[in-house]
Amino acid sequence: MAEVVNLNRARKARDRAEAEARAAANRAAHGRTRAEKTRDAEEAARRDALLDGSRLGGPSPEPPKG
Repeated sequence: MAEVVNLNRARKARDRAEAEARAAANRAAHGRTRAEKTRDAEEAARRDALLDGSRLGGPSPEPPKG
């Protein structure tokens, strides 16, 4: 015979698990120190500068206006 399941408890347990997963994602995204954020921004700027410096043919021309 199947076990009786309280649907309210199951729903609340599911919602709690989703909320905990969302909280863990927010902690990972927003729970960084100023130094970590600065280091990541500097690394991204360095990566972008390297990519821009590696382009063939120099800077891309502006499209004609009109």
